[in-house]
Amino acid sequence: MKNSSTPSTRLVSLDVFRGIAIASMILVNNPGNWDYVYPPLDHAKWHGCTPTDLVFPFFLFIVGVAMPFSFAKYTPENRPTATVYQRIFRRGLILFALGLFLALVSLTLDWLIKGIPPNFGTLRIMGVLQRISLAYVLAALAVLNLSRRWLWILTAVILIGYWLAMQFIPVPGFGAGNLTPEGNFSGYIDRIILGKHIYRGGAFDPEGLFSTLPSVVTVFLGYFTGDWLRIQPIKSRTSVNLVIFGLIALVIGLLWGFLFPINKQLWTSSYVVFTAGWALLTLALCYELIEVRNLRNWGLPLEVMGLNAIFLFVGSGILTRILLKTNIGSSTTYNWIYDNLFRSWAGRFNGSLAFAIVMVLLWWTILYGMYRRRWFFKI
Repeated sequence: MKNSSTPSTRLVSLDVFRGIAIASMILVNNPGNWDYVYPPLDHAKWHGCTPTDLVFPFFLFIVGVAMPFSFAKYTPENRPTATVYQRIFRRGLILFALGLFLALVSLTLDWLIKGIPPNFGTLRIMGVLQRISLAYVLAALAVLNLSRRWLWILTAVILIGYWLAMQFIPVPGFGAGNLTPEGNFSGYIDRIILGKHIYRGGAFDPEGLFSTLPSVVTVFLGYFTGDWLRIQPIKSRTSVNLVIFGLIALVIGLLWGFLFPINKQLWTSSYVVFTAGWALLTLALCYELIEVRNLRNWGLPLEVMGLNAIFLFVGSGILTRILLKTNIGSSTTYNWIYDNLFRSWAGRFNGSLAFAIVMVLLWWTILYGMYRRRWFFKI
């Protein structure tokens, strides 16, 4: 067991945590059939939170935890310089562009395979990578320009302000405090700003602009955690403190949920705090096993995926789109594979799960080959 009072300079446990998040994302995003998914592997229909609803906030929390470690490499004491800002905006632009690229891939495949001309008038502007991009840039700018005290104040202002806005600002035709998909204030703002560039042309975008504000707080909470970990001894006491903080956040999130329901698609304030609690507990487990007890072998398969998370996100997105847009006979390639190679012997639900597991293993094999060659896609 590693027994050191020296703060960690690199968190292998964070790479493993990122691997858990990205592997979970591949698993829940690639069922053989969306009509046959076990409940824990599907999102909550609206209010509520399933294990699947933890994946996205985990990514943002991890971005925040990594921030103080990465900033320390080129900006001592968080002193902003032109180079630092260039790095931040470059990363943000690349992430946003990759998100738009995935949206364009779908339009291009429809054009090439089905002959449907691309309609850029309804191209979705926001998405998962776009939200990560905006949350990262906004959080990084705040971290570099505000004191710790003011960061905590900003955190409280955003969470409470978002809650009050969603509860008390009326939406034309729906009134105030309407948290339905059609009547919530966040969706109203998205319709005004994004127009038809909303997810599936619906009433609101689950990765919309206004609900990105509380997602910035998810990054802040990760940053506070990472900054704290940098000065902590690598001992079980640190892991225990992470657990205590996590349990406190869970309780606060659950209690707040009675007033402002936990909801991923609206990224409610209670959801921010509740999911941060689960993120702290998961990080505590990884930290204790890997950093404190030096039990690293179990985490290597996950570390392999965590080190190339962006490549995996984009690559899996492209592959899934190709499988869904191409056909074998009268079925999409995706459905044909599920029906003939999985459902035929495992049944509907188990076949759907087996399909998703095979997708995870396929991508792990690719990433392991990249890992062995030290090929890491970084931005």
